[in-house]
Amino acid sequence: MRRDVVPEPANSRAFYSFLTSVVVPRPIAWISSTSTQGVDNLAPYSFFTIASVDPPIVQFTSVGRKDSVRNIEATREFVVGFTPEHLFEAVNATGTNFPPDVSEFDAVGLTREPSATVKPPRVLESPVALECRLHLIQDMGNCTLVFGEVLHAVVSEEVLDGALPAIDALRPLSRLGKNEWGTAGTVREISRIPVEKWPGHYGGAASMP
Repeated sequence: MRRDVVPEPANSRAFYSFLTSVVVPRPIAWISSTSTQGVDNLAPYSFFTIASVDPPIVQFTSVGRKDSVRNIEATREFVVGFTPEHLFEAVNATGTNFPPDVSEFDAVGLTREPSATVKPPRVLESPVALECRLHLIQDMGNCTLVFGEVLHAVVSEEVLDGALPAIDALRPLSRLGKNEWGTAGTVREISRIPVEKWPGHYGGAASMP
């Protein structure tokens, strides 16, 4: 048996909870921005992804117009920080609804690190940061989509395996449903199958790699 779950405008919050329980896991963008009054804001957003490769553009969604969106609209700059497992409690704490004149860096006890290309600071404790310039803000229903072009990236050498970060060193956090969070857990590796090696490709006798 299957149960129908139908989105209803009068009960949109319930369907939001349903969506966030099935669209999992979701990577977390730790967005730092600076207000026109000079207050550094830091907040986690779990509606986050890569939107373009060339130019490199990342995107996050704010449910409601929060301090991050207002700051980015005004200054056109922000930083995406990476959220590792060992900063679990700090990441969660920066989601607290502090007033706009309170910096989450100070309230939570995180360290500012100057960015190379934008005014908002990076989180020193975070192993990866993407410095971004606003590309586009798009309102969609009760949400605001923010697209930022990556101008500069930094990565801690401790998490590198050659030129790329290693997943077992990064140990990324993700959001799940309800108040649940996830970690990388078991990591499986598999190569994509080239079409010319697909069994029976064009009637041939090619075998699986």
